[in-house]
Amino acid sequence: MNLSPDMLAYIFLGLLGLAVMIYAVLDGYDLGVGMLLPMNDLEQRNTLLASIGPFWDANETWLVLAVGILLIAFPKAHSLVLYELYLPALILLIGLIARGVAFDMRAKAISDYQRAWDWAFKFGSLTAALAQGYMLGRFVTGFLHTGFAYGFALLSALCVAAAYVYIGSAWLVMKTEGELQSRALGWLRLAGAVTLLGLVFVSAANLTLVPEVVSRWFTPTGKALLVLIPMIGAAALYYIEQTVLRLYQGEEHLSRRPFIGVVVLFLLSFVALAFSFFPYVVPGKMLATEAASAAASLEFILVGVIFVLPVILAYTVYSYRVFWGKSEGLRYY
Repeated sequence: MNLSPDMLAYIFLGLLGLAVMIYAVLDGYDLGVGMLLPMNDLEQRNTLLASIGPFWDANETWLVLAVGILLIAFPKAHSLVLYELYLPALILLIGLIARGVAFDMRAKAISDYQRAWDWAFKFGSLTAALAQGYMLGRFVTGFLHTGFAYGFALLSALCVAAAYVYIGSAWLVMKTEGELQSRALGWLRLAGAVTLLGLVFVSAANLTLVPEVVSRWFTPTGKALLVLIPMIGAAALYYIEQTVLRLYQGEEHLSRRPFIGVVVLFLLSFVALAFSFFPYVVPGKMLATEAASAAASLEFILVGVIFVLPVILAYTVYSYRVFWGKSEGLRYY
């Protein structure tokens, strides 16, 4: 390969962003489903868990990939991120471990303890979502140590949890039927309203915290995106709401549409984040070109990525194809 060091750094920054984006969509919906577990109805809990059963563990592969890229391609940034976020990262791991243990143990625990393991899965999902949101809030502010920055991180934690509930409820609309689908439609509307409100506050606060971002959005390209992104977002919200109304009227063949609409909103959010902070690997602190490993190392790693990434993508697509369709309650034999 004859790629320049800067180009290699940007390629790996793009791969890092891609891994995080796919993780947010895929593990986002199963974290949302975990937070939505109805603790007053065992049959519905079983159906919710069956809807994510074949996928949730593999979805976390993208988190492992993102952390691996950060560690290998941007070791200086990895050190800084872990230094600043070691406590929320630990809380995130506790939440993910609780989910993994609870999902397996609920199948093996006698009935008196199954509900307790379901609570553990719900708690682990909420903990992981809040930790990720807090880490995102600290990250995009460049780890500023001010009261306002910490308040922004807490707001970000709530918004990310709401967004995961939003995409999780859209997933359930697609994967369930009858009364449970009706409940999911209600969750979808409520979570959508909270997510939209949170996005407005987070965007406003972020512009206040990072002045450089403001100037970037008022360049010609920024102004175009400032018009285009809200227009597409408004169209997606309208698409979701109209679909919800038609689903209430029994048009079951439209059940995939809310999930598609929410995925579009997630992608728009990532486009906005990418435009705001490129080419920083740590916003306001460290450029990708400054934090990147040696060019020879990146070239060697890129060869591996060219083979591994398509395999992960192919496996992901295949697994979703095999387990497509409506979910039924879990059965343990």
